[in-house]
Amino acid sequence: MRYQLLGRSGLRVSEICLGTMTFGKEWGWGADKHESFKIFDAYAHAGGNFIDTANRYTEGSSEKYLGEFIEADRDHWVVGTKFTLKDRNGDLNFAGNHRKNMFRSVTNSLKRLNTDYIDLLWVHLWDNTTRVDEVLRGLDDLISRGMVHYIGISDTPAWIVSQSNAIADLRGWNAFTAIQFEYSLLQRTPERDLLPMSKALDLAVTPWGAIGGGALTGKYLRGEKGRVPDDSTRRNEKSGKIAQTVVDIADEMGVTPAQVAINWTRHRNQVMIPIIGASRSTQIQDSLGCLDFTLPEEMINRLNLASAIELGFPHEFLKSDGVKEEAFGGMFEKLINHRL
Repeated sequence: MRYQLLGRSGLRVSEICLGTMTFGKEWGWGADKHESFKIFDAYAHAGGNFIDTANRYTEGSSEKYLGEFIEADRDHWVVGTKFTLKDRNGDLNFAGNHRKNMFRSVTNSLKRLNTDYIDLLWVHLWDNTTRVDEVLRGLDDLISRGMVHYIGISDTPAWIVSQSNAIADLRGWNAFTAIQFEYSLLQRTPERDLLPMSKALDLAVTPWGAIGGGALTGKYLRGEKGRVPDDSTRRNEKSGKIAQTVVDIADEMGVTPAQVAINWTRHRNQVMIPIIGASRSTQIQDSLGCLDFTLPEEMINRLNLASAIELGFPHEFLKSDGVKEEAFGGMFEKLINHRL
């Protein structure tokens, strides 16, 4: 395992993050406590130190299990948890990004994790209600009180993240150091805005869904059952062709499809730290095998071609020949070549 800085911070984290949404069986699937520890132990023995959980995962069992697993060496672990999602039905203030829910949720997470501090607190998703300055000031106060060390943001539009960090920098508040969103060969739309923004703002990217809920392992091509429903976009005709390409490349390289799919998400010129979950220890061991090889450029190109998307407006418009000619007077290619 190698390590990277978490975005604009000096925090050292492993190049794979362990996702623990599967720790607990309250949602009808996942791993019991014994198997959860085996997953955690396999990740620890591989050198991982970066763990992702949330206040709502398996109704709190994920945080409780994790608190027990890290207790013997708490300061070694970089633990990230989240707030936003409701954890009491029928009570409006037990959800959202406002200050009351933020402090309440963090206090309860600290109890479940049995720790004095959270290394990385994520805004789980944007609630489209709470003002940016209220969220940022609340997060900054949590850091000032020592309850949280760093902050990140998940599943939020690029313009809000950009606005947030600009405001934080202007007012001298702590800014987001990392961002989390779905990204895989089946979900490449973050390439339009979220990924370029992350690179420009020096945000570490921790993508989730790298294997498309299992679709990119080829299990559905083999007729196996899983949690992805038949009518999901992860199981349509195009997704099937992408999954088949992943399987073909895995066979050619002598590795597993999951390893190929995870490896692909890491091949960008910016900090990419995939969040990898498992419900069995054998699954996490298989996924960690993605660290043992590098995808050749020819394989990356095949995967890119099979999963290509349209970037849409304004990206397609700006790269059109007519716009380049009008904007640069025929000098565009010379300008680009000079920069390269």
